Amino acid sequence: MGEWKWEGIFPALTTKFDASGNLDLEKYRINLDAQLEAGIHGIVLGGTLGEASTLTEDEKSRLVRFSKEYVNGKIPVILNIAEGSTEMAVRRAKEAYSLGADGLMLLPPMRYKPDERELSAYLTAVARATDLPVMIYNNPVDYGTEVSLKVFEKLATIDQIQAVKESTRDVTNVSRMLNAFGDRFRILCGVDTLAMEELVLGAHGWVAGLVCAFPKETVAVYSLIQQAKIEEARSIYRWFIPLLELDIHPKLVQYIKLAETMAGIGSEYVRPPRLALEGEELARITAIIQRGLDYRPVLTHLS
Repeated sequence: MGEWKWEGIFPALTTKFDASGNLDLEKYRINLDAQLEAGIHGIVLGGTLGEASTLTEDEKSRLVRFSKEYVNGKIPVILNIAEGSTEMAVRRAKEAYSLGADGLMLLPPMRYKPDERELSAYLTAVARATDLPVMIYNNPVDYGTEVSLKVFEKLATIDQIQAVKESTRDVTNVSRMLNAFGDRFRILCGVDTLAMEELVLGAHGWVAGLVCAFPKETVAVYSLIQQAKIEEARSIYRWFIPLLELDIHPKLVQYIKLAETMAGIGSEYVRPPRLALEGEELARITAIIQRGLDYRPVLTHLS
């Protein structure tokens, strides 16, 4: 596609399955239509919410190809890379390029905690494997490795590395990055419950989770903040918070898929080892989502 920016709302989309565990591209299309109608700015495939660890490479390829054809250049299609070895990560980057992906989201090595020299070498090797723009996924809370400012100093020399998914859960890190690097890296919040705070502090976008079920509200928060309409954004965000908290739980996939289903744009099917919710947990999460639906704000602005 043509020139695009790491700015705005980038849903980390769930992968839709049918009752037999196969890819459900029709259900995925319904959700993608809702995202496009809301005005999202790009999509991320094969992330944590996408149940990447349960997908085959053929399934990832099908998702990328379908998405590229369906969006037809309207928005960038980003593929996540989460591998345990440099060799495999480089291979995945080259495959993504051959599939026509518009960019990569790149995690540090899986399962092994590298030191800063090893981490810099890994991220550099994968980024240089293609000409695709890369967003580093910095999530030490869930994945155990932090991409520090010192590492980013080294990565600043790599043209392909253009952005960071900021998931340290320390909002101060937005200001640290901006102070250290100015506009060298685009910063996208990766934690739903910190999105408004980080956008106000100068983050350029939001890699969002509950957008999968509530795309218009997510885009509205972002758009209002860009227009400095803080009171209007805050009103929506306060309504949103109980739902956004579903994104910071180990069962975020099941919770968000339930929200998608209740919103009419998804299904609950997950792949083992994940199991569908039941009992008290199902009732509790359903109640949270239903309250959000019952009190869904009337949006007077959406660009």
